[in-house]
Amino acid sequence: MSGADLISFAYAATIAAGGIIGYVKAGSVPSLAMGLACGSLMGIGAYQMTQDPKNVTLSIVTSAVLMGVMGYRFMNSGKFMPAGLVGALSLLMVVRLGHRMYSQ
Repeated sequence: MSGADLISFAYAATIAAGGIIGYVKAGSVPSLAMGLACGSLMGIGAYQMTQDPKNVTLSIVTSAVLMGVMGYRFMNSGKFMPAGLVGALSLLMVVRLGHRMYSQ
């Protein structure tokens, strides 16, 4: 077993926190639900990668879905916060996890 994947855990916490902030600021129940759901999936994925560094499937799929959804929202709204930020972070995670997947 290798060390914890702290970057993925931090990304999971950021996604979950974003959903909570969206709910607190705008009363957006969909933001809360999706933030907590995607943050939880990323947390599970980060745990799986901590157990087996090659097990990136859940994390890369979750990151790719967030990248697509939030990238689409950013393109339509032109607003960097929150869609552009989450889309960019998700893109970085997809690249990072893709590199990890192909380098092992």
